[in-house]
Amino acid sequence: MANCIVAVKGGTSTAPIYHGLARKGLIRKDYLNGESGTGGVYLWDSRQSAEAWFTEERVAELTQRFGVRPRLTWYDTHVTVDNLKDETRVNGKAIEMAT
Repeated sequence: MANCIVAVKGGTSTAPIYHGLARKGLIRKDYLNGESGTGGVYLWDSRQSAEAWFTEERVAELTQRFGVRPRLTWYDTHVTVDNLKDETRVNGKAIEMAT
């Protein structure tokens, strides 16, 4: 439980930074916390927006803050099932699904 409290405190302390990135293309950030470490999953409006944020300077700052260089893995999201919005999107556009 103590790890959860620390993770929540760390995430909520930096959340305003990521709220501010909405105008720069950040759609969502999920903070991750597990037995092997911590991290984040970022959903951007484009690869270009993501790369504009994750510059070498930003990576150096994160390395200094956490003591380890972050490992960036890039993925494309072609299909999204969004149960909160009750929709399926292909390349960001909602589609009709046969039920």
